[in-house]
Amino acid sequence: MTPAPLNELWVYLATSPLLGLTLTLLAYQAAHHIYQRSGQHPLANPVLIAVAILGSLLWLSDTAYETYFAGAQFVHFLLGPATVALAVPLYTHFRQVRRLLGPLTLALLAGSSVAIVSAVLIARALGASAVIQASLAPKSVTTPIAMGIAEKIGGLPSLTAVLVIFTGILGAALGPALLRRAGLRDPAGNGFAMGIAAHGVGTARAFQLNEQSGAFAALAMGLNGLFTAVLLPAVAHWLL
Repeated sequence: MTPAPLNELWVYLATSPLLGLTLTLLAYQAAHHIYQRSGQHPLANPVLIAVAILGSLLWLSDTAYETYFAGAQFVHFLLGPATVALAVPLYTHFRQVRRLLGPLTLALLAGSSVAIVSAVLIARALGASAVIQASLAPKSVTTPIAMGIAEKIGGLPSLTAVLVIFTGILGAALGPALLRRAGLRDPAGNGFAMGIAAHGVGTARAFQLNEQSGAFAALAMGLNGLFTAVLLPAVAHWLL
């Protein structure tokens, strides 16, 4: 059986839901290759590059996001099992988590509060509307939770999703270098800070550093989502 010509393969993919999945995997593979060739430079973050590649392809081909997502939703589905799997390294370091419960609680309260208040106050100082401020407030929480919070407090969930992704990419790119510049070397503390500030993307970056940082980043991401979901709607009327 002779292989189909490339143009026939493209015609098949273009009319198949597999196109979105194929483009997603190829874009990330290309982005990861660039990341490795750059010596793992923080600004060559593979998520950022993959998003830029996919966005450009969808724009140039005039492809609706819904059409793309019809094939890429399998990757979206895998986010659930991947999030649950984060419990495995967390269980491995559970004894250390229990020992550091007090400092971690204080770090959570401080980190979550500063992330919310600083975003709102900076936006307000720059003249942003109340809707923009409400969309910015949950920017450090993982996307599904942040969108739900934004909708509840009067923000725009679609704008919040963009801001959350941007926050995660920025935190993953610059976070480790900033922590080193501040003289912070503890893997647990640095991972926890990455998880609070940069949610899932920061957690993925923390796992690239070491398993301990990744485990504490995963813990911080989950706790920050829970804490912000309770706190922000309660104080939104006062803060906004």
